[in-house]
Amino acid sequence: MKSNLVFDKEYKVWLADIKGRVRSAQIKAALNVSTELLTLYWDIGADIVIKQKKAKWGDGFLLRLSKDLMTEFPDMKGFSKRNLELIRQWYLFYNQIAKQPVSQLPSDRVFAQITRIPWGHNLVIIAKCKDINEAVYYAQNTIKYNWSRSVLVHQIESDLFKRDGKAVHNFARALPKPQSDLAAQTLKDPYIFDFLSMRKSYDERDLETALINHVTQFLLELGAGFSFVGRQVPVQVGTREFFIDLLFYHAHLHCYVVIELKTGDFEPANAGQLNFYIKAIDSQLRQAGDQPTIGLLLCKSREKLVAEYALSDIHKPIGLSEYKLTHSLPKKLKSSLPTIKEIEKELTKDIEKKKR
Repeated sequence: MKSNLVFDKEYKVWLADIKGRVRSAQIKAALNVSTELLTLYWDIGADIVIKQKKAKWGDGFLLRLSKDLMTEFPDMKGFSKRNLELIRQWYLFYNQIAKQPVSQLPSDRVFAQITRIPWGHNLVIIAKCKDINEAVYYAQNTIKYNWSRSVLVHQIESDLFKRDGKAVHNFARALPKPQSDLAAQTLKDPYIFDFLSMRKSYDERDLETALINHVTQFLLELGAGFSFVGRQVPVQVGTREFFIDLLFYHAHLHCYVVIELKTGDFEPANAGQLNFYIKAIDSQLRQAGDQPTIGLLLCKSREKLVAEYALSDIHKPIGLSEYKLTHSLPKKLKSSLPTIKEIEKELTKDIEKKKR
């Protein structure tokens, strides 16, 4: 398509200004590559939006700008026509959603977050997020947990923004601040175990085995800070021995986390059982410097009001969340999976070994 861009004096003056800013950013980039580059991108994006509204440069505007900048800075990537379009889209994403004039930046807080993460991460966020709060949430967590781009994509596609900190819990009553707030932010609801393919008929041991067989993905879904301690961890109370489904230690909360799995609906008795296990861990494993042990009950479904009633008189800190997983399984894999009886047999062997 033939361009009707008029290369007038105004364009040449503006191009010279852009080149000057690029050179300045190149010098500063030695100190802070990402922030300086993205600040430059932001300025260019703002200018593109303004010029496209006010100047009559035609359809070939971005193509000509791309060629001019690549000619002047042949060793610098990021000035392709496509990337200039993405720079414009990135700028408009935050300004349109925030309903701000194109001449204004978003809040300093927002700008500080989005210019501290790599450009590729920014592109993922504006492509997959629906609003500015969601976008900033993922930018903040990318900085906090040093997420790779693939992890960022996974977290957005699993809708972490809507699940984070949403579990039913009694932490406000059972833990002092700020530990109660930190613990609440650690839990999600629901947990998404989409890396599992379970038979339609499965029990707690099947689920436990599958999660441990996929411990890397399981830890990713639990979130940063969780360290796996053991499964079917034995605790001796009086003359009886009990076994905790899964035991973790949280490096940031500095406490043990007891996880109990339930394949059915939540029942109030489940909270009492978990309260008992937390007490046992506090008495037998908790050391000086450890914060109070936290319990997490994962069940297939739960009625919120029932859960709140059940936790209202529990004194140990407990969180309650649902989990979701994939039931479908490719036919070619079904024959290679062990049956429930085979899994139970293996687990029984493991428990017997521990008793010896």
